[in-house]
Amino acid sequence: MNFNPFAEKPLVSDNFYDWKQLSVKPYNKFQIDPTTRLRIILANGAEYEAVWFSHRFNRHCDNNDIRRQIALSRRQEQQQQKRIAALKPTNEDLLEHTIGYEQLAVELTAIFAQRETDSYVKQAMNFALIEDFDHLYRYANLLDMDQGVKVEDLVGNYTEVMPARPTISEHRYPTDEIKRFVNFHKCDQLTVLDSSILVCAEQQTMNYYMNQAAFYHNNLGKQLFSEIAMIEEQHVSMYGSLLDVNGSWLEKLLLHEYAECYMYYSLWQDEQDKHVKKIFEEHFNTELLHLHQAAEMLEKYEKKEWRQIISNGNFPELLKFGTSSNIDYVRKIISEEAAITENREEYSEVSQLPDDSMFFQYQEQVNHNVKNVASHNVIDKRIADEGEDWRLQRQMHPLEPMRDRTHDNTQVGR
Repeated sequence: MNFNPFAEKPLVSDNFYDWKQLSVKPYNKFQIDPTTRLRIILANGAEYEAVWFSHRFNRHCDNNDIRRQIALSRRQEQQQQKRIAALKPTNEDLLEHTIGYEQLAVELTAIFAQRETDSYVKQAMNFALIEDFDHLYRYANLLDMDQGVKVEDLVGNYTEVMPARPTISEHRYPTDEIKRFVNFHKCDQLTVLDSSILVCAEQQTMNYYMNQAAFYHNNLGKQLFSEIAMIEEQHVSMYGSLLDVNGSWLEKLLLHEYAECYMYYSLWQDEQDKHVKKIFEEHFNTELLHLHQAAEMLEKYEKKEWRQIISNGNFPELLKFGTSSNIDYVRKIISEEAAITENREEYSEVSQLPDDSMFFQYQEQVNHNVKNVASHNVIDKRIADEGEDWRLQRQMHPLEPMRDRTHDNTQVGR
């Protein structure tokens, strides 16, 4: 049955949670299904994006009636973010939570890439997918060394852990991250939604690492967070450049609220934990109100109907975690694309780049001494301590150069 949020009547009004309602019960990290953690992290990222988009809108708007309305919805978004953040238990430390961030990046991107109909957007998703996959591997080795915690206790049976395109190979000249933007009026509705949601997820990860790196308890961990934060900056630039640059602020507000409605509706329908499911339902109803308010402002101030921006309001295929495995797909992309890098708006095999390419120049500047690169040093130390790296893989690695567990490959894709 099709679900059109524009045809639904909001069940809530402009009300606010009290302090007790904000302080929701956290999940039990020993009992939670990994997919519930992924949904919570994704919802948190969407709330971050909603708040910061609203602040940017506020700073570029000269109509105080509009600014008052978005201030009202922004306060509710802030409260929702506090509720989502409160679900994280105090005994889940920084690195354990980070594993959730990278698992989300892998699973979410794999789901989106497999259903993407725009080949250009799909290539971008595949490209970043195996980079985040490699980040998960680096953090998992740090987790094993520093805490003796096996990552399978956190990721379950959903995600493998092994090297992909090495993180050292992911550092690129900034201009190579900028892609052609997609015309949202001419592409599939899933392309619009998935691109927007990926920006939220990657942006949250970037911000998290930027802020948390300084709090890790040893220098190697600090350095790893800082290095991977730089890759997340690249991913946010890449995904952000795919978003349609056309349209007014009110049109973009409508798209933001529609994407949030879709996301929360998907999470609500997908979630099995009754406590978390109820929170997703409550937040969906608030987002439904925000969507209708955005549509009303668009009509009032720009004389445009929501159908002019979102031609078909029916939600497309919902986002679902864990219903089918992404493992084979990720293996396929690793085997096909590990040696690829970005080349301005396109992608290229590293071996096909000219010797004076900006990729090689940037690599020489930042990675000229491999012994200073944290992502390599984490694996190198684990091998020195235990004789081999730490992995969680169902079968042999799909790339022959990556099968040696006594040596960290720093040449693939570089």
